[in-house]
Amino acid sequence: MEQGERAATAGPPGAETSAPTPAGRPRDPALDEAIILATRRRLVLDGYSKMTLGDIAADAGVSRPTLYRRWPGKFELVVDALDWGFRAQRESYPTLELADLPPHQAFREALRRVDPCYFNPDAIILQGGFMGEQPRAPELLELLRERAVEPRLTLLLDVLRGLQERGHVRADLDIDTLTTMCFGSFFGAFLRGDTDGAALAERVAETVWRVIAVDTTT
Repeated sequence: MEQGERAATAGPPGAETSAPTPAGRPRDPALDEAIILATRRRLVLDGYSKMTLGDIAADAGVSRPTLYRRWPGKFELVVDALDWGFRAQRESYPTLELADLPPHQAFREALRRVDPCYFNPDAIILQGGFMGEQPRAPELLELLRERAVEPRLTLLLDVLRGLQERGHVRADLDIDTLTTMCFGSFFGAFLRGDTDGAALAERVAETVWRVIAVDTTT
């Protein structure tokens, strides 16, 4: 382990971090982003346990002290790298009020946003890596659940609940289980070699809608 790196237990799940900024040395946003992007790439290529701050620094074209001035350790850097991705995904969503869309369209758009790879094509690999790290760094998987998985699934749940209340989908529908099944479809497709998430979301939405809709013409 390199000097300055921390084990995953260095911070509690979902802990907010704020990197120290030396007095008189303003942060360079472009430099920060280069480090964040290098971290995200290393998470995909090496996984959390094997990636090092030295490799990240080299990939970002900075020195290791530059990293240490911004983040106290690997865990804190990874938290910020994940949060960067979560924010970027939310910002990439079309400016649509799902509640104002026709029922079928609202369901389809909410299901599209459940796709782990909606913004980042490597997201399933990254999430699979975190699942593999669970015995060594359970905090990372909990962080992923809290900040990436649950917000997406809650969005779909809310849309389905609203459609249920307005009589557009079956009242006896177990929307929690359905939401889990929709989320799992992307991982199942990945394992089968089908990596076209956009087309998959459309196919899943069309297939599921025929089963759950009260009026399939909407």
